[in-house]
Amino acid sequence: MTSHVASATVWRALVPVVAAAAALLLVTSAVTARGTDLRSSDAVPITERIRTEEATLAGLTKQADRLRAEISTTTQQVSRNSRSVANAQAQADRLALAAGLVPLRGPSVTVALDDASKADQQRDLAAGAAPDDLVIHQQDVQGVVNALWAGGADGLTIMGERVVATSAVRCVGNTLLLHGQTFGPPFVITAVGNQAALRRALDADPSVSIFRQYVATYGLRYTVTTATVTTLPAYTGPLELSHAKAVP
Repeated sequence: MTSHVASATVWRALVPVVAAAAALLLVTSAVTARGTDLRSSDAVPITERIRTEEATLAGLTKQADRLRAEISTTTQQVSRNSRSVANAQAQADRLALAAGLVPLRGPSVTVALDDASKADQQRDLAAGAAPDDLVIHQQDVQGVVNALWAGGADGLTIMGERVVATSAVRCVGNTLLLHGQTFGPPFVITAVGNQAALRRALDADPSVSIFRQYVATYGLRYTVTTATVTTLPAYTGPLELSHAKAVP
């Protein structure tokens, strides 16, 4: 009887912590979701807004990290007195690798995408090329990511950020927005898995093939390198979905 009372007390203490964390994560997700298609030619510069949002997000991230740590500690305490919680935690631990929630170590393939050099841009613009032809776009990054997944990647990162099921590649102007952070080119994608299979997938992917035609025509830059051992960091951001529901 005592263990049930203790468990109930812990759960009552956990409820406000979970609620606060959920609220913070929803705000973080809302900030992350703002973005526009990189191919858009009429995007309005919003540099100052981005800086403000980044500062806000940094503060919220620190609070969310602290609350997640509290939730983890409380969950471990509860699991000692509750078999159902312990079983749920064990199942979560088994799924953590596939979900990207723990570091992943293995052989890797890294792809770097970059805009044409200034000299190439000046030459091509003078020859009649459109400005959009000379820079990396959202679909270029997404094409490489899709090819690597199709090639059997066990996990991957974009600019060092672990990509999970809820990750979304978005763009603001010609800047990449991922997990609430902004990145400029070159855009670097690293995948851990069978290197030969990953490279074959890149070579066979239609989107990547089209991009490589732009590389040859306009001087965009595309490089592929390998490493014997690479460690991808775990994803530590929010996992909740604000605008989607699981299919029964």
